[in-house]
Amino acid sequence: MPADPSPGLAGETPARSAVRKQRSPAAQQPRASVTSAVEVRRSTRRSRTVSAYREGDRTIVLIPARMSEAEEQRWVGVMLDKLAAQESRRVIGDSELADRAERLSGQYLDGRARPASVRWVTNQNTRWGSCTPAEGSIRLSHRLQGMPEYVIDYVLLHELAHLLVPGHGPRFWRLLEPYPRTERARGYLEGVVAADRLPHLPAAREE
Repeated sequence: MPADPSPGLAGETPARSAVRKQRSPAAQQPRASVTSAVEVRRSTRRSRTVSAYREGDRTIVLIPARMSEAEEQRWVGVMLDKLAAQESRRVIGDSELADRAERLSGQYLDGRARPASVRWVTNQNTRWGSCTPAEGSIRLSHRLQGMPEYVIDYVLLHELAHLLVPGHGPRFWRLLEPYPRTERARGYLEGVVAADRLPHLPAAREE
């Protein structure tokens, strides 16, 4: 995949301001609300903490049942940022990369893409990933390390799809349609490429 074109747990965070507003008794019962790929789960047993973790393509955010809708939205944003920060620091090894490839193949490609090897390489500076269908090998650029996991998953799924369809025709892109973060991942990578092309301005001299 040319350079030009994600389960971590965010530790429990005290939600002190979240418990100041009381809600109706009905609202205190556990319930789940789903917004896009984020699922918010309320619990009467949780009174002062908020936590979040990844579950497949979804992000699960656990909050106190009494939290208001406005506080819910604020804390969802906070926990998504915390998860992204954790993922950006964590380096995925080759063995985990192979496990992720197996999971992605099963989830989006009916398990049909079965690579013989999946590994990081340091000699791909103009491509995010590459695939050799004849050998069943997939290689991801080390430059992806530290990027959000949904971006790594997209590149990995992209290369898995090449095991089934070598080119970039309509059949290939249809294989990627089920992945919900394709456009977001492509936008992220395009932003990285654009930033790399910006001129490096000299440091200002002290007068």
